[in-house]
Amino acid sequence: VGEHTGDSLLELMDDTYGDSFDGIGLRLGCADDWTYAVAYGGWPGEFGPLAQVSRDGAHACLLQYEEENGKPVPPQFEYFHDGRLLSACNLHLDASWGYQGVDGEPGTAARLQQLLTAAGLPDPERDEREVHRIALGIVEKFFGLSLPKDRIVSGTLPAVLLEPA
Repeated sequence: VGEHTGDSLLELMDDTYGDSFDGIGLRLGCADDWTYAVAYGGWPGEFGPLAQVSRDGAHACLLQYEEENGKPVPPQFEYFHDGRLLSACNLHLDASWGYQGVDGEPGTAARLQQLLTAAGLPDPERDEREVHRIALGIVEKFFGLSLPKDRIVSGTLPAVLLEPA
């Protein structure tokens, strides 16, 4: 459907489906060895578990924000490789939404947890946005992730609309 910002894709989805949550839009890009998709609309579980996507040596990461949700849902991070969950946590590092610390493959999850602990996290006295920023920086460095924030947040990317089932 052309090149879109996040806002223009949501507007197109509203025009096409009547409500952006009645369809799924993806903005697509590449950065170094990573290919990424930024999803809009739908429901977070629409694509099923990432373990299947990460088979045969592939790496798959999910960074999920639910800013439109009325509940205070913290950003969620998951990293899969070869069909296995290596690491999962919420980036507020609190006990909400199913995570108490880092879950996943014991060796990888434990090493990531050690880095987060060394940074003083979790810290219920700190602002959640600061905890999120620090935790995301540690996750990025630990897994060697680096995406072009400006292009993703405010730039245009090629976009597609997926037909509702």
